Amino acid sequence: MEDTRDLVMLVDDNLANLMVGKEALSQVYSVLTVPSAPKMFELLARYTPELILLDVDMPEMSGYEAIKVLKNNYKTKDIPVIFLTGMNDAASELHGLDLGAIDYIIKPFSSPLLRKRVETHIMVEKQRKKLQDYNENLQKMVVEKTQTILKLQNKVLRAMAELVEGRDTFTGNHIERTQICLGVLISAMHENAVYREETKGWDIGLLLQSSQLHDVGKIAIQDSILKKPGKLTLAEFEEMKKHVIYGVNFIEELEEDEEDSLFLKYAKIFAHYHHERWDGSGYPNKLSRMDIPLLGRLMAIVDVYEALISERCYKPALDHQAAVNIILQGRGTNFDPILVDIFEKCSEQLRISTTLKVEK
Repeated sequence: MEDTRDLVMLVDDNLANLMVGKEALSQVYSVLTVPSAPKMFELLARYTPELILLDVDMPEMSGYEAIKVLKNNYKTKDIPVIFLTGMNDAASELHGLDLGAIDYIIKPFSSPLLRKRVETHIMVEKQRKKLQDYNENLQKMVVEKTQTILKLQNKVLRAMAELVEGRDTFTGNHIERTQICLGVLISAMHENAVYREETKGWDIGLLLQSSQLHDVGKIAIQDSILKKPGKLTLAEFEEMKKHVIYGVNFIEELEEDEEDSLFLKYAKIFAHYHHERWDGSGYPNKLSRMDIPLLGRLMAIVDVYEALISERCYKPALDHQAAVNIILQGRGTNFDPILVDIFEKCSEQLRISTTLKVEK
């Protein structure tokens, strides 16, 4: 019948100590007696004890040398080790504890004391493992729950963005393709080492998710303006431009409860600055050049590009190359020239990515 008791490995070059130790422990534990450290390592390839009782003073390899090997091996580093020694001095004990031993037992040892020490440390080790398993399971549950919440949050954001952005059948592609284009452009920036310092520390996943809210302020714009199938009047255009301020105000209200939300900080930058133009002709603040935050300059390009290749109630879709040419014509006027150069380099990837998304 298989022995299901906890296994204790007793390592000592003294046969008498092995016999006494085994007799003291064998009523409660399965005891494996080992005459040397090298033999211990051979057996550890087949057995994993709950605890190792390790003699310090052995001829082939000392206990101090052996524990270093144990602690440097990922398979054995977590096995608790109690030193057995005849050296009854604080320096020796401290040295052993520094090497990773959990306790010291002075030889000749008392059988009741040996049993109690072994019992205590095995119980502590089992509790540690249970706590570790619990923490790992808890962490897994937290990760799974967080992912579920993030997926739900993303769906809610997507639904809100779709409601806001034109409220028509083309909106879903706009939201997704804008995110795709932004991701492609940022990847191309990294590959070409452009604006490396400015992008250091960006959370790209959170950034792309927050980009869905760049036009959230359009929720306050009337359908008669937002869906007008023709050119807006001057008054209507002025009203349309207010969606930037409406969006910023909306996000700032959310920030009152989430002061440290990086997601909302990204979203506010996208909402606030994506209609600013490199030459200062944009809105709402008529900022120019490097005064426009980098996220705003990026969104300005991808938002226009995606709008050009998409059908709207007031215009047909342009083909990819025609849209690219318009962006290139805006280099140094509407758009950051460095980013336009990167856009040109990755334009084929943009075409492939947006086409695949539409076909999908």
